[in-house]
Amino acid sequence: MKANVGGVDKILRIVVGLGLLSLALFLEGSARWWGLVGLIPLLTGLVNFCPLYTLFGFSICPMKDKAA
Repeated sequence: MKANVGGVDKILRIVVGLGLLSLALFLEGSARWWGLVGLIPLLTGLVNFCPLYTLFGFSICPMKDKAA
């Protein structure tokens, strides 16, 4: 897997993922399972890879300078 998630995007994904996961603690009944949706942005932020970015062919990760 080649990294395709950059710095700000990574931080945003982790924060949103943790926020959604916290819903599982505060919601009641079957609605609490919707908090588990937070696993998706959290995991993509932690591993720096988003499968949808690959599917659509773009990357937010900054290019590293190549010494030629």
